[in-house]
Amino acid sequence: MSFTDAAHACLMSKYATFSGRARRSEYWWFSVLYAVGTLLLVGISVAIGQPLLNVLLVLLIVPMLAVSVRRLHDTGRSGWRMLIALIPVVGPVIYLVGMTVDSAPGANRYGPSPKAAG
Repeated sequence: MSFTDAAHACLMSKYATFSGRARRSEYWWFSVLYAVGTLLLVGISVAIGQPLLNVLLVLLIVPMLAVSVRRLHDTGRSGWRMLIALIPVVGPVIYLVGMTVDSAPGANRYGPSPKAAG
């Protein structure tokens, strides 16, 4: 999945879709978009002296949560597993490692493999 495909999927067609599965590329490309958007808004906020980061958080928190849940589903794990990131120090590390794991082969309880479809 390309950057533009991931952005379109997460922002348009699957904005608040918490069911199904998402490939690693979809998750990571959307994470790049989220990080670049954050950096741009922080820069603009500093330049004009107004806090604008809340705008980005309000607009992108739902699709970021949704793609994270779908990514966990792709590895065969429940979306609730993302709460592990709340554990200080080791939680975010465990969460990021979980996001880098390869897809579960074939269909699982969350749906067919997006690798097979792509």
